[in-house]
Amino acid sequence: MYPDSLRDLIEGFKYLPGIGEKTAERLAFSLLDLPEEKLNFFVESIKTAHDKIHRCPICNHITDQDVCNICSDRLRDTSSLCVVEDSKNVFLFERLGIYHGLYHVLDGLISLIDGINPEDIGIDKLVERIKKGDFKEIILAVKPSIEGETTSLYIKKILEGLNLTISKIASGVPMGADMEYMDAMTLERALNDRKNIE
Repeated sequence: MYPDSLRDLIEGFKYLPGIGEKTAERLAFSLLDLPEEKLNFFVESIKTAHDKIHRCPICNHITDQDVCNICSDRLRDTSSLCVVEDSKNVFLFERLGIYHGLYHVLDGLISLIDGINPEDIGIDKLVERIKKGDFKEIILAVKPSIEGETTSLYIKKILEGLNLTISKIASGVPMGADMEYMDAMTLERALNDRKNIE
């Protein structure tokens, strides 16, 4: 049996998604072998990120500033708003360097089977922002799944009557795929070939 403190460390790693018993054990033993300086940096970085990271009040993206660096960038194209499922997708598109508009991050996707309704993912905040802004195009860049389609169609319906082009990223992203694992070329083609929602 492991000492209690090591067992607690292993259990702590298992709180993270995708980490099972074997990986948790490997990570715990790796930490035991870290030099004191690196261990202190690791511990402090976890605490600092947990304490300082919060949601941008404008776009709901994660930041450690009052307003995220995208919303505060005066060089961004303010006529285009890309709606994504979570902050990881913002980082994906930013790494591509081909989109220069603004973003809005939802709190997930509508999933009636899981009891996740439009009010649970912050669509009201999105609509309020669009009505107050000067956007010409809304790009729906959500996962191509039943939940993604439901969310896209719902957003399109509630934006009807506004003078907006509403598009979604094209079929370079296959149905059911997790955008986090898409390669850069596929994401770039999907964004460039976005289509208006019929």
